[in-house]
Amino acid sequence: MTPKIARYLAVHQPATPCLVLDVDRVEENFRALRTALPLARVYYAVKANPAPQILERLAGLGSSFDAAGIEEVEACLAAGAAARSISFGNTIKKASAIARAHAAGVDMFAFDSAEELEKLARHAPGSRVYCRILVENAGADWPLSRKFGTTLEHAGELMRRAGALGLDPYGLSFHVGSQQTSTASYEAAIGRVAMLFTDLRDAGVNLRMVNLGGGFPVRYRDEVPGIDRFADAIMAAMTEHFGNALPEMLVEPGRFIAGDAGVVSAEVVLVCRKGSDPVRWVYLDIGRFGGLAETEGEAIKYRFTTAHDGGATGPVAIAGPTCDGADILYERTPYRLPLALQSGDRVEIQATGAYVTTYASQRFNGFAPLAEHYI
Repeated sequence: MTPKIARYLAVHQPATPCLVLDVDRVEENFRALRTALPLARVYYAVKANPAPQILERLAGLGSSFDAAGIEEVEACLAAGAAARSISFGNTIKKASAIARAHAAGVDMFAFDSAEELEKLARHAPGSRVYCRILVENAGADWPLSRKFGTTLEHAGELMRRAGALGLDPYGLSFHVGSQQTSTASYEAAIGRVAMLFTDLRDAGVNLRMVNLGGGFPVRYRDEVPGIDRFADAIMAAMTEHFGNALPEMLVEPGRFIAGDAGVVSAEVVLVCRKGSDPVRWVYLDIGRFGGLAETEGEAIKYRFTTAHDGGATGPVAIAGPTCDGADILYERTPYRLPLALQSGDRVEIQATGAYVTTYASQRFNGFAPLAEHYI
């Protein structure tokens, strides 16, 4: 929690549940990443948090943007981003969305299949295209599935075909998984992509770009490597495999830019025990359906702070307020909260600036979507 957020919560005590996000911290994170990786262009992953206040601040700083849908493309344009600074990075797009983005001036698109490549040739002729490679996600707390990416062999075939379809075969991309805590995953992925990149260049395909994806972590309960560690590993791997002929480099951070800029303030609805079980159940007024979807499988382990911190604690299970049995945040992961915690107390959930507001359901059980305060 930044001092600015702490002051806002103390002075205003906004109704819960709500997100309070410090836009200055977004800028600090953006600048830190650009300093760590000065040769890479930063494409903010809009899906992490598409608030206009964030997009406008980043556009003013010269950021580029990775959009997952046409609505995000249009939000970036409304925030002042140039069309050529937007990458339509989802490999699954409606033909109408491709056409709308292309008509608005967007000329860079991702794909990972022949069918998507053909759609791009029809609806975004002449555009720069890049193929997403399937890579391992070991070390990621929120790994991505085989839904995205293709094999090296297939990617080579597709990139050779792109030019014949009138498209510009711009580059290759990968994603090592979100909240990636291992630098080795980037090193291995760069090695795989570099082999194909070199083969295609040797075959006369005019590749110029490698998109390193996102995945840079933020601190939740446990310490994670700093951005400099990732930057050093990435640049060492790029130099090892490409030498002095480095391609253009893109990164697509979302969580790293917005995650620790925000805090969710919530209220304890109920604290109770079930018979003689020593584990107390703590029910909050926000749960999985209120925006904490990344607790699925107890994958992202948020850090909770209370006014009672420093006193005696005991084991807890933590759940949301809805009447859905899946609305349990943590039951297997060992969490401990103060014994003094009771109904009506406020709880702050740290580093919730990314992948929370956009996951919130629309009035499930009648609960209003998460309120947002950008300061």
